[in-house]
Amino acid sequence: MNKDQIHAQSLTKINDDFLFLMESFKEMLISLGEDSLAHNLPWVNEEAKGNSVAAYKPDDMVQALSISFQLLNLVEENNATHYRRKLESNLDGSSVRGSWSETLTVLKDKGLTEDEILAQLPNLDITPVLTAHPTEAKRITVLEIHRELYQMLVKRENPNWSPQEQDVLRQDIIDLLERWWRTGDIYLEKPDLEAERNNVLYYFTKVFPKALPLSDKRLKHAWKEVGFDPDKLRKPESFPILSLGSWVGGDRDGHPFVTPEFTAETLLLHREKALMIHLEGLKEFGKKISLSSILNHTPEWFLEEIEKRAEQEGQAGKKAIDRNPNEPWRQFTNLLILKMNRTICPAENDTDLYWEASEFSADLAILRKSLEELGADRVCDELLFPLERQLQCFGFHLAKLDIRQNSDYHDKAMRQILETSGFEDFAFDEWSEEKRLDFINKEFELNRPFLPEDWTCGTEADNVLGYFRAIRDHIKKYGEAGIGTVIVSMTRSLSDLLVMYLFFRETGLLHTAFQVAPLLETIDDLNSGEELLDKYLQHPLTQKRLDKGGQKIQEVMLGYSDSNKDGGILASRWTIYKAERMLSLKAKEHGVKLNFFHGRGGTISRGGGKIHRFLESMPPGSMSGHIKMTIQGETIANQFANLLNATYNLEMFISGTARQALLSNEEEQFEDAYEIIESLVESSGNTYRGFLDHEGFIPFYSAATPIDVLEQSKIGSRPARRTGQRSLNDLRSIPWVFSWNQSRFNLTGWFGTGTALQKLSEENSEQYERLAQLTQDWPFFKYFVIHIETNLINSSLDIMERFAEFVTDEALRKELMGMIESDYEKAYEQTDYLMGSKKSDRRHVKLEDSERRDAALHILHDLQIDYLKRWRNLTRKNTTDNELLNSLLLTVNAISGGLKSTG
Repeated sequence: MNKDQIHAQSLTKINDDFLFLMESFKEMLISLGEDSLAHNLPWVNEEAKGNSVAAYKPDDMVQALSISFQLLNLVEENNATHYRRKLESNLDGSSVRGSWSETLTVLKDKGLTEDEILAQLPNLDITPVLTAHPTEAKRITVLEIHRELYQMLVKRENPNWSPQEQDVLRQDIIDLLERWWRTGDIYLEKPDLEAERNNVLYYFTKVFPKALPLSDKRLKHAWKEVGFDPDKLRKPESFPILSLGSWVGGDRDGHPFVTPEFTAETLLLHREKALMIHLEGLKEFGKKISLSSILNHTPEWFLEEIEKRAEQEGQAGKKAIDRNPNEPWRQFTNLLILKMNRTICPAENDTDLYWEASEFSADLAILRKSLEELGADRVCDELLFPLERQLQCFGFHLAKLDIRQNSDYHDKAMRQILETSGFEDFAFDEWSEEKRLDFINKEFELNRPFLPEDWTCGTEADNVLGYFRAIRDHIKKYGEAGIGTVIVSMTRSLSDLLVMYLFFRETGLLHTAFQVAPLLETIDDLNSGEELLDKYLQHPLTQKRLDKGGQKIQEVMLGYSDSNKDGGILASRWTIYKAERMLSLKAKEHGVKLNFFHGRGGTISRGGGKIHRFLESMPPGSMSGHIKMTIQGETIANQFANLLNATYNLEMFISGTARQALLSNEEEQFEDAYEIIESLVESSGNTYRGFLDHEGFIPFYSAATPIDVLEQSKIGSRPARRTGQRSLNDLRSIPWVFSWNQSRFNLTGWFGTGTALQKLSEENSEQYERLAQLTQDWPFFKYFVIHIETNLINSSLDIMERFAEFVTDEALRKELMGMIESDYEKAYEQTDYLMGSKKSDRRHVKLEDSERRDAALHILHDLQIDYLKRWRNLTRKNTTDNELLNSLLLTVNAISGGLKSTG
């Protein structure tokens, strides 16, 4: 079976599985007396248009379509796994793009030996950072139903089920669909922080610990498949490090509900969950390590170690030994379980605990040594390796908690501290950069705090000092392992970073090693990032902290959202590309490696997309092997809700990082293209800024998108605006993208590129032809064009025109819609030329998927536009209708599911 045949079979499977689920859904609705609703669903009723609204409640149709789209998404997710399996079975592992098999094949073809690859793998440190950004439109309860249904879909693929068993499974699915139908599908109240934390903890404790060993097995298999020696890849220290990160409980930028107390509680909870993972791992190991001392020669030193520890444990130790006579490895494991249990629930004054992960690691090393002396290498590989690997990756901290706050907030905090301390000139937030730096540097010569610890200064100062004191208290007891990076949002100057050291001095954290990192978000900040980094790395305090960290690695976070909002998608992508390259070169001058933290969102506009393509498109020399990446909102569930998909995405992230890191010394081959891209950025930026700076833009945007509804939504605990002010600058990038997507403009994912490309084709045919070649050869630009195309396909001229009718100023509507439609048509045509053929020939999978969703989406848009009209009429009269608002929010949720994205 070749790739085309596998592909055709895959499309048939999607249609068959989805039809099965929709027929089951239809049967469930009919059994509940919802006949009219069932017979008006698209997909299972050829003539259904969903417009016989007199026969059923419109909200019921919205919920039915919302569930239907989620069923379709689950089917596509399951089919993607099935498709990859078919490729591997009928072709080979390297046929799956981004897999370990492909990565190792490419590295080997490039001339790297197994020893060269092996030397670099342990130097890789990959950190997915889970955030609770408000883009997850589904309730946590519904996500659990998704997991259950996904398992049933997989179960249904078993060809050995009898007709009776198949019927029972179908009924189970119908029963589950009824439970889903009766559960509801939207947050009627905003989820609180605790609910968001519990959701993230589910992935940390239930998904990653299971996906990691499966991903490791795929690396081991691929290693052997390409002809490398499997004995060289057996121990955890030979593998890349997977570190988990979280923002839930640490990210307080515009999030007033993240208190110091919540941060302290989160750090403790992370530790407790990590210990529970290791306890469960020990119990599982104990069940399986059934080696008998009668059949296996047990090292004498190991028996003595067991006896000594049992004696120390007293009666409990005796029971642990007696429970498994002649099974020394189980006896030793029982003793470790005793100690781990005590560590989780310590008695008063009990000191015989695991205080640090290194102590537990030493005990696992004893197990390994005893088994290796026995020659039980396979037992080590099968049973002990997963335990060691979990400890290596999750430690006793589970995930590193990043701390993020806005630089303006820090300025207010420092002002309050200085004012309370009695400084006559305390307006830190109004000082020049020169004055700020002079003050900060002089303060470091003084070994003093500004204030006694029990003084209060004001809201901002009390919060900043409060959460750093919470971190200090945690570190005193448990060490720094659970503390991530202190990230300064909207970093514009060196003093924005150095002032953090004053807060550290005030709270007893100055001699710690965790990092302070800039978040470069706007186009201007990204462009000036090289100069900022140069000054920051020269500062003595920064150098001291880098030395304390052992390896000289400095983190820099790159923002994809605000830079897009700032200058459009091309300016954003290109500015980030250049920043990565120049920042890496500057760090190299200082003998420092950069750990780029990519603040990607779920949508293409905010940096989303397939992880292996994203990694491949990074500039040469910018991948140090250390990388962090946010996984936000609905993307968490999309990538990690089921184990097989989680394993795949983990493999893509780790293997893609390995590929880039090991090939990172290759020279930039496309510097001749920089001039062309710069001219496109200028041209597209003029179009984009001309649109946003139009005097009528705000009225147009406010009317032609449902931004006013999204600001009322219950998705996520975070406010839609940073300060509550009503301005475009203060609007968060997530609702900005979300609003354009809901009204099907998808403007943030393509606008400006059409005019720029058309202009280049008319004014410089030589450069234009070179650009067409670059689209085939240069991963950065090819990835960009593919993303533009995807956003164009997801857009709908028909729906945007209908939303634009909300703009009452006809002249304004015609002018701005003319700009949008003109650029859209140019971009559609230009991307076809650059890619070498029409989308209908190349993107038929995407186009078929869009067509499959189109009829149902039109029903939802019809209802949303009707509800929006009525709701806005009420708000103009200063009246409210919560029932109507909830109906509107239901359409927002359903359309998000249909488009497979929010913001």
